Amino acid sequence: MGAFLDKPKTEKHSEKGCGNGLSYGLSSMQGWRIEMEDAHCALVGLPQGLKDWSFFAVFDGHAGARVSVHCAENLLDTIIQSEEFRNNTNANNSNNQITIEDVERVKSAIRDGFLKLDERMKKIPEIASGEDKSGSTAVCTLISSTHFYFANCGDSRAVLSRNKRAFFVTEDHKPINPAEKERIQKAGGSVMIQRVNGSLAVSRALGDYEYKQVEGKGPCEQLVSPEPEVDVLERDNELDEFLVLACDGVWDVMTNDEICDHIRYMMQVTTDLEYICNCVIDACLCKGSKDNMSIVLVALPGAPKLSEEMIQQDKEINSFLEAHVKEILSGSEKMEMGEVMRILNEDEKVRNALVLLPIGALFFKHSFLEEVYNKLKSNPSAKEENQNSAQDVAAVPQN
Repeated sequence: MGAFLDKPKTEKHSEKGCGNGLSYGLSSMQGWRIEMEDAHCALVGLPQGLKDWSFFAVFDGHAGARVSVHCAENLLDTIIQSEEFRNNTNANNSNNQITIEDVERVKSAIRDGFLKLDERMKKIPEIASGEDKSGSTAVCTLISSTHFYFANCGDSRAVLSRNKRAFFVTEDHKPINPAEKERIQKAGGSVMIQRVNGSLAVSRALGDYEYKQVEGKGPCEQLVSPEPEVDVLERDNELDEFLVLACDGVWDVMTNDEICDHIRYMMQVTTDLEYICNCVIDACLCKGSKDNMSIVLVALPGAPKLSEEMIQQDKEINSFLEAHVKEILSGSEKMEMGEVMRILNEDEKVRNALVLLPIGALFFKHSFLEEVYNKLKSNPSAKEENQNSAQDVAAVPQN
């Protein structure tokens, strides 16, 4: 689980889509890990007559990718095939007459879907034989016309930005959390170096059956529990901006506010959610994430709109940074991207320029700077043409 490559794999899988008044983008990158173990799911308009519903999820696998991939392919179906879900008036129509009982039935169906899937996966031959010991966290959101249903099992995380702040955040399930630690100890386990039995860094997950073998204990009383924490929020189409689901490879190096502030800024500069997700992943790698990284971004009706002022300001910042990269490379054609970033980060003029923007940190410009770097390395004449002009762009952009 801790093996790393000599250099990160930076190719991304990304996509985007829209429907039901929502738009989404997603991106994932293997990074420094020796294997890509993340999986995801994004679906606008669900089967079985649930056209007004949408589903988004991120699965962070460990000790292999089998469980995470299986969950991405089967969790949604397991949930919506439940009788409670299919017979629920909230699930089958988009009227506004939603009762507390409706909501509770959906919550129950989601919980049962996790538990049923975890039980069924035991029968996969490679898992049943013990050959495959993989597991996966899971964070997902079912969105109806009236509600968000958040389900989290492990330390991947969902954040809802409402009214310009991180309004709702799922809770990470770590072994050191008091309730999690108590369950682990009651099951005969221990928490050492913040891990279950000194090994597993999450206290809830799908799969991981070697931690689910305590006799006399139910599935939710084991060392590792497959039970999701399910939260429900009513939608507010005026104030709800966007939803972010991501694995711990993102959250380990970024705070909720950093991610939300950056996305809110980028949404005023571009409508390309796929590109925004790519930028976040690149920023996480630049900031030191050593894990697989996956993110799903869902734009809601109250999402920030394009701002001509912000677009212009961003263009000025980009021109300013590009000029500095050209100047740096003109002094050394063999300089690596990491060294360019270090020099820029230590430049007081660059720091002053970035303070003008909400993002405030150079790593959020990594995607753009890498594009500039690659262009200049592949086209040396561009450096020569701009060598003289670079010194003319030394002034810090002004508001």
